[in-house]
Amino acid sequence: MPLLSREEYQNLSRRLERYEDIEKVGRETSLDPELLMVIHTQRVTRDATKRFYVVQGHAPRLLKQWRSGQSYLDLAREWRFPPVLMAQMIEREKKTPRRAFWDGFRHPEAIPDARIRREVEEVLANDWIYSPRGGELQRERGVKGEARLARWLEQFHLGYRTEKDLRGKFAKTPDALLDQPVVIEGQPVHWIESKANFGDDVELRRNLRKQLEPYVRMFGEGIVVYWYGHIREAASIPGVRVVDGETFERLVPLPAGEGGAPGAPTPPRERPVPRAPAAPPPPAPPPAHPPAKRPVRRPADRSAYF
Repeated sequence: MPLLSREEYQNLSRRLERYEDIEKVGRETSLDPELLMVIHTQRVTRDATKRFYVVQGHAPRLLKQWRSGQSYLDLAREWRFPPVLMAQMIEREKKTPRRAFWDGFRHPEAIPDARIRREVEEVLANDWIYSPRGGELQRERGVKGEARLARWLEQFHLGYRTEKDLRGKFAKTPDALLDQPVVIEGQPVHWIESKANFGDDVELRRNLRKQLEPYVRMFGEGIVVYWYGHIREAASIPGVRVVDGETFERLVPLPAGEGGAPGAPTPPRERPVPRAPAAPPPPAPPPAHPPAKRPVRRPADRSAYF
């Protein structure tokens, strides 16, 4: 995936306001549609997070408009807000239980009310980010990135532990913690983090603060891979190398002590911090996709759906 200047990225983000813009921008730029979808997703989710409580403050008015005949999708377009979140906001104002809402969105054919059933199907066809289908697409991108990382590690016969292997042992865990450090183009590497998105300034700042800087303190230097590319001028911190997917797959690791200054010391590492009970999080907007899929038992009484 390409490296983009800040100006190029910002221009693309402005043009990718709607899902329908992806095809048009793809024709004009010859950029990978999946990259454009990632940039579109980042734009929409950030805007929705920023404006969520503002729109929610108008929930009584939105419900009144809906009861007057405007559809979920009409209101979403009027407010330039994701359709699924708009429908959820209206149904929450109606006191519809959260589980009933998501059951209905997973099985719209089971919704007894004809109007709601039609509008839910309309919303699902027009929301590629917050719908169950959108959530699944985002998870698939993450799985593909982790699979590419696993192939690279196996190609060079590198032993490693995954986030799943390390769960509960450390406060924060990378996607791959190497059993033995390697040297890549002169830099010692102890861990590798896989990111199935585009590394713009906002994304990189958040990742550095919440994940990457703690990894350096706990484990030493490492690499973060943005499979869909990153800002060309992306700023990092000592101990973290930022690469795009194509660059990463061309890298060749060497045993520690080779390819750099022999015997060069690595920065001191803090002792791994045991996971401590987390404080209750503050209220936050809904995630970019519904809860992870679990088997949904359809209730015999269809009134269990909204």
